[in-house]
Amino acid sequence: MTFAELVDRVASKGPFQFLHTVLLGLPILSMANHNLLQIFTAATPAHHCRPPPNASAGPWVLPMGLNEKPEPCLRFVYPPNASLPNDTQGATEPCLDGWTYDVSTRDSIVTEWDLVCDSNKLKEMAQSIFMAGILIGGLVLGDLSDRFGRKPILTCSYLLLAASGSGAAFSPTLPIYTVFRFLCGCGISGITLSTTILSVEWVSTRMRAIKSISLGYFYTSGQFILPGLAYAIPQWRWLQLTVSIPFFAFFLLSWWLPESVRWMILSGRSSKALKTFRQVAAFNGKKEEGEALSLEEIKLNLQKEITLAKAKHSIADLFRTPTLRRVTSCLSLAWFSTGFAYYSLAMGVEEFGVNLYVLQLIFGGVDVPAKFITMVSISYLGRHTTEAVVLLLAGGCILSLIFVPSDLLTLRTALAVFGKGCLSSSFSCLFLYTSELYPTVIRQTGMGINNLWTRVGSMTAPLVKITGELKPFLPNVIFGTIALLGGSAALFLPETLNRPLPETVEDLENWSLQAKEPKQEPEAENASQRIPLQPCELDLGPN
Repeated sequence: MTFAELVDRVASKGPFQFLHTVLLGLPILSMANHNLLQIFTAATPAHHCRPPPNASAGPWVLPMGLNEKPEPCLRFVYPPNASLPNDTQGATEPCLDGWTYDVSTRDSIVTEWDLVCDSNKLKEMAQSIFMAGILIGGLVLGDLSDRFGRKPILTCSYLLLAASGSGAAFSPTLPIYTVFRFLCGCGISGITLSTTILSVEWVSTRMRAIKSISLGYFYTSGQFILPGLAYAIPQWRWLQLTVSIPFFAFFLLSWWLPESVRWMILSGRSSKALKTFRQVAAFNGKKEEGEALSLEEIKLNLQKEITLAKAKHSIADLFRTPTLRRVTSCLSLAWFSTGFAYYSLAMGVEEFGVNLYVLQLIFGGVDVPAKFITMVSISYLGRHTTEAVVLLLAGGCILSLIFVPSDLLTLRTALAVFGKGCLSSSFSCLFLYTSELYPTVIRQTGMGINNLWTRVGSMTAPLVKITGELKPFLPNVIFGTIALLGGSAALFLPETLNRPLPETVEDLENWSLQAKEPKQEPEAENASQRIPLQPCELDLGPN
């Protein structure tokens, strides 16, 4: 009997599962606010140079830029009507006395710390540092989670996000703000890792996909909440504080969550695991089934899983054989390109010239049909085809933006929304596809290294946007090309639809040799084999 079958027998359905999903889902709902918060807290309003102090006697005419609007980064050295030699009449200079902003809709870190013109790259740097926090947090907190348990790390991550998010709201300078945002990223990474593991333990194998999708929709729903909050709270400090305060409540509520039973068993805390089993069974009205479960039965039934989990494997094992090298290389490029291109669109909402709040609602709404279509596609067309097609389509959409004139706002917005939906589909597909491609003995290692790549991609994306200062079309060329490369790499991955999960590296090699003539087996016979023995990854958004 596997761990999943043991849970199914004792307490896999009941009010506990509903409560467990809500307690884990509510923080995910609010986590979307932090991931995309800088769309609003770092919005760049219309601006132009502030006239020099000696210009108060009369109006100071500003040089005109594109679309007959005042030049945002230059001003005339002298008033145009001054009696000066012809060679100095049109001379311009940078904004030496600061800028005047249109803050009729909202303020932001851009208006407070003048992150425009030569300093606009600092805005992208702040977002990149936040993504670096997610990357570092995954490396550090993942190891601590294995040592001290999932629940303590989840609880501390809630507190870290609450405290650092609130600290960012009171930051007096940009460097202090970026430090707090880095810590926010670390907290988000810890929440994602622990939620991923805890969420799938207390449901049957058949219900795992449903719970995974449910938590994914919590994140999607959070994308609808953020524009409403931003519209109601135009002050960036109050908005930052508003999305952070709830995590103090989540910190307190997390004490009612049970620790990972699987982790307790593997850590030699079998008696505590048995006690937790019985408490959950009693909560679901199956007290007798819980009391009938013994410590010896748990150890006996989970002996194989305990042996596999204790085996030590390193990143080098991902490149041990030709098939593993191909799988790891292609998946790494697919994960990197998805995170890289996703944040190029998700964080570039204000570039499309449409109402910021409405467009963010549309960007969030496209995830709803995207996840559903992906679920249908991977079930019938397969993982291989779905992943390749959505990345190629996303790359095509991003490259198409280069050739669409800036005044065709509707077409540009439609391409961006469709591309963002394709990249959301790519995330949903990759979480499942990666867990099915790697053998059980190195599955978690494979998931970890590929998640690392998508975080590197999301961290790099804001920096690439800075290249737009050289050529406006250059960022889209880079983003689109990388997405096309990721889709092309997916074409070299084997299909996993209706195939059992490989347990060992040898199983994967044998499977690869038989790929040209796959043997179709009934769905019912393979259903239990396709469920990972170790906790599978959930699609909680691009974290």
